[in-house]
Amino acid sequence: MSDDGVNQGRRNFLIGATSVVGTAGVIGVAVPFVASFNPSARTLAAGAPIKIDISKLIPGELLGPMPAWRDKPVFVLMRTEEMLAKLNSSNQRLADPDSDRQQQPHYAKNETRSIRPEVLVLIGICTHLSCSPKFRPDIKPQAFDPNWIGGFYCPCHGSKFDLAGRVYSGVPAPSNLEVPPHYYESDSVLVIGEDGGLA
Repeated sequence: MSDDGVNQGRRNFLIGATSVVGTAGVIGVAVPFVASFNPSARTLAAGAPIKIDISKLIPGELLGPMPAWRDKPVFVLMRTEEMLAKLNSSNQRLADPDSDRQQQPHYAKNETRSIRPEVLVLIGICTHLSCSPKFRPDIKPQAFDPNWIGGFYCPCHGSKFDLAGRVYSGVPAPSNLEVPPHYYESDSVLVIGEDGGLA
């Protein structure tokens, strides 16, 4: 013990013990913080590709919306021959008929916005305020459009899209519906969320 009554050994012990406990506390706080930078299993699953069996989808039928890929509803439409025949008959009414804006993979930048002309794959979210448009396949006059040739109608604010998901001119939605990356694993299995080597 020194002249001023301080036990130097005890002081060193307390300083060492406090340092060890403090370091352990910092590590204890840092580990969960650093771990939070890694995506959760739920986040990884939400972005994972999904597989859809389209073998039972009949012409004219829409499968969806199903909140399946990245928590976004997905539409899969099996278009009829009549739908395909009428598809480009009103292009002059569309805001982006040639799909020049980047809202689809390059392999879907065509007049049907699809890999297979009869199968349309879309994210079912209106590009105006993220509502989900309603599928209106009837090729006949509608209250919202006397020249309707089928497509998607968003009753929230009146946005209209054709049977390729292309937006009409003069509606609130600024752009076409998005086509997600996708490919066909087989004739009956559609994979959404990956290009499958098509990119």
